[in-house]
Amino acid sequence: MGRLDGKVVVLSAAAQGIGKSTALAFAREGAQVIATDINGEKLKELDGTPGIETRVVDVTKQADIEALVSSLDKLDVLFNCAGFVHHGTILDCKEEEWDFAFNLNVKSMFLMCKAVIPKMQAGGGGSIINMSSVASSIKGAPVRFVYGATKAAVIGLTKSIAADFAAQGIRCNAICPGTVDTPSLRDRLRALGDEEEVLKTFVARQKMGRLGTAEEIAALCVYLASDESCYTTGTECVIDGGWSV
Repeated sequence: MGRLDGKVVVLSAAAQGIGKSTALAFAREGAQVIATDINGEKLKELDGTPGIETRVVDVTKQADIEALVSSLDKLDVLFNCAGFVHHGTILDCKEEEWDFAFNLNVKSMFLMCKAVIPKMQAGGGGSIINMSSVASSIKGAPVRFVYGATKAAVIGLTKSIAADFAAQGIRCNAICPGTVDTPSLRDRLRALGDEEEVLKTFVARQKMGRLGTAEEIAALCVYLASDESCYTTGTECVIDGGWSV
């Protein structure tokens, strides 16, 4: 028996990194996984995986979200993983970057949660997992101004949903990773200069002396999606190797 047998799961940003690892982990535990991403070509790498159905969805577009949710007979778990990391302080942040970050990192979660909660109410409950971050939302992080602001907003969104729907069996939790070795991180390292040298500075701030892995974050997501966490809601689940301690 898998830990997620019989559960229907939707997640965003499933084409790579944490989203992809989590989609695979959900499927291994018996869930019926609808893995979405805006990058259709990259998403095809999951095609043919037992338990996973892929769909191209832009989570910033309400019509895409409503079409997805209306096509499902039931929905037990939502993992909002889509997001973008901007580099810079408030002085570097342009208004259009602020708008882009909040649209993708926060508004997409608002739209997804609003669409799926009625489906979860009809089914007697569910679990929503929102991607936040240790950076700035838990611990002040340099040159992460707008990213940190969005991830702090995610925690507020999460707690509000948890408070409003706990009595209906709908749980909502945020996960707050530290630095995780993913393709998107590697892209950011290359953008900052010498990838290996910049990587050393990221590793140096980790108390465990290493970065996290996507698979480690996925394991936490499986727990929060499963009935094992049925008494857990409204939390910020920090998984950062001790960076914030």
